[in-house]
Amino acid sequence: MTSPNLIEQADDRISTVSTVSQSYPALVWRRFRKSVSGMLGLTMVALLLFVSVFAEFFAPMDPNASTTSFAPPANLSFFTKDGFTLFPVSYPIVESDELDPVTFQPLMAPDFDNPRPIVFFTKGWSYKLWGVIPMNRHFIGVADGSELHLLGTDKLGRDILSRGILGSRITLIIALSSITLITLAGTFLGITSGYIGGRFDLWFQRFVEIVLAFPQLPLYLTLTTLIPVTAPSPLFISFVILVIAGLGWAQLSREVRSKTMAMANVDYVRAAMAIGASDGRIITRHILPNVLSHVIVSVTLGIPAIVLLESFLGFLGFAVKPPMISWGLMLQDAGTYSVIGSYPWILSPVGFVLLAVFAFNALGDGLRDAVDPY
Repeated sequence: MTSPNLIEQADDRISTVSTVSQSYPALVWRRFRKSVSGMLGLTMVALLLFVSVFAEFFAPMDPNASTTSFAPPANLSFFTKDGFTLFPVSYPIVESDELDPVTFQPLMAPDFDNPRPIVFFTKGWSYKLWGVIPMNRHFIGVADGSELHLLGTDKLGRDILSRGILGSRITLIIALSSITLITLAGTFLGITSGYIGGRFDLWFQRFVEIVLAFPQLPLYLTLTTLIPVTAPSPLFISFVILVIAGLGWAQLSREVRSKTMAMANVDYVRAAMAIGASDGRIITRHILPNVLSHVIVSVTLGIPAIVLLESFLGFLGFAVKPPMISWGLMLQDAGTYSVIGSYPWILSPVGFVLLAVFAFNALGDGLRDAVDPY
């Protein structure tokens, strides 16, 4: 039989735990993990970043090696002539005797007589991880070291999946670098304008309105054509990042300014001013923490917009130049209806863009609901 003293001690411990106050990040995480879409977005974003960091390891083929042009995706199956297999096999794609009635090119078909087992952590093409560590191990490949085109090849015979994995690194570098500059500039200028106020705020907001009034797409195309085509790729990417950041900070600064002006009239901020607290302390201890939640949500929702913008500019040839790879640059191969109709797997980079945009949007929606549940 349970002692009454033990019951009272257990009740005291439960009441003590329930009354312990949690920090604001803990409360946000507690609400966020209840969001199915938010957790799904967080998982997808984490996987996307992990794959982009170790892109060469996850790329089954050399992204710059040329093989058969417009080869269809590999035919994977768990069944062979001998029956069911625990690990999938790949049937090589070979040319048949029939011709395509539209392009008059030999049709490609899987060779079901020669199955090739799929293996993991296999040896393949040599590369340098992060440009430093020489390696030749890959996440997936064929046991005999032959070609494996899970999403087919492009017009130059290059593996689409491998190029998409390598392209995620460039696309995310542009998106994350641009959103970092936008966040730093927009937050600093927005807080400064909203806190100082007066004539500085009046004239600065007119400048923000001028930046917001520009038609951004023609301006993007104009600014990106200023740099020579022969410029090194890192310099070209840096210029694209500066252009995107230079035109994207204004909207965030306007939002942060509104938040700052609202926070400046709160009682504890006025009390800090009354006791002689410095402007730096008021901004860093009282205003910035309350603005930061809005900034974080804006960042997660702004990344997919930059991914779409980079893909569009890359499709037009204004973002990344060969031999570098990005999702927008890969979409240039799908610029004609005849190619799309005959080789639909060329549109695979669209799937990469959609997954990235969905992941960051789901993460942003989950964070928005967790930061402000009302």
